[in-house]
Amino acid sequence: MGVPILSCCLLMASLAPWAAAAEPAGCAKVIVSADPDYPPLHWYDGKTLRGPSVELAARVLSDLQIPHEVRYVGPWKRVLANAAAGAVDLVATLKIQPERERYLEFVRTPAFPNPVAVFVDRQRAFIFNHWGDLAQHRGGISLGNTFGTEFSQYAASHLQLEESGTADTNFRKLGLGRIDYFVVGLFTGETYLARHGLGARFMAMRPFLTEDKNYFAFSKSSPCVKYHDAFEARLKELVAGKTNIAMLNASLQGLDIKLDVASLSRK
Repeated sequence: MGVPILSCCLLMASLAPWAAAAEPAGCAKVIVSADPDYPPLHWYDGKTLRGPSVELAARVLSDLQIPHEVRYVGPWKRVLANAAAGAVDLVATLKIQPERERYLEFVRTPAFPNPVAVFVDRQRAFIFNHWGDLAQHRGGISLGNTFGTEFSQYAASHLQLEESGTADTNFRKLGLGRIDYFVVGLFTGETYLARHGLGARFMAMRPFLTEDKNYFAFSKSSPCVKYHDAFEARLKELVAGKTNIAMLNASLQGLDIKLDVASLSRK
C-alpha cells in the first residue's frame, strides 16, 4: 500500500531545514583560486595551482567536509574579477585593501605572514631604519603592486619610486644601477633570487618596510560566503597549531629559500 501523498510532503518539509543547514543554497562546491604568480605562497605550475595558500584552503574545507575545487582561471586581475562576479568563491590568499573589501568578505584570521622588504645590491647597500631613509635614493616597484594606503601616500609625496615591469625587470635595473632599491614582498623577492642564483648579490634589508599578512577571502557575490564563519573557526585552530607555518616552511625549503620564519631572517 502506498504512502499517502500528504505524509510524504510533511516528511520532506521536516527534512528541509537540515538540508539547508548542511549545504547553503546554490553552493554545490567551493571554487578556490589564487594569484598564479606569487611563489612561495601560491603559483601555477602549468597544470594546477600549488603552494601553502592552496594547501591550507583545501585542508580547512576538507576538515569541514565541504566539497571544493582548486581552479586556475588565469592572471591575477582575472582572479579578482571572477571573485567580484562570484565565479570564484574563495581567494587564497591576499592582502586586505579597501577596494577589495567592496566585493570580498575577508576571513580576519591571518593565514600567513607576508612582510614587504627593501632589496638592494649588496655592494651599494645604505643605512635603512625607516621610510625617510629612502628619500634620497631612487626606488623601483613592480606594475600593479601596492603595499598599503599609508606607504602609498608617503611614497607619492616623498619618494622617487618608479613603477615598471616585474620582479625580473626591477632586479635587472637594480643590478645596472638604474635604481638604488626595489620594494617587493619578501617571499617574492627571495624566491626570485633563489631561482636565479642571485642571493649572494642582492639582499633584503631589515627592518621590513611593512609587516603585512595574507588572508583568505570569500566572494560576497557567492552563496558559499555562508561558510565564512565555519571556515574561520577551523582556520583559527590550524593557525594556533602552526599548521600554516609548517606548510610555508615546506614551500620555502622546496624552492631552496633558507629563511627562519620565526624571525624571517636569512639563514
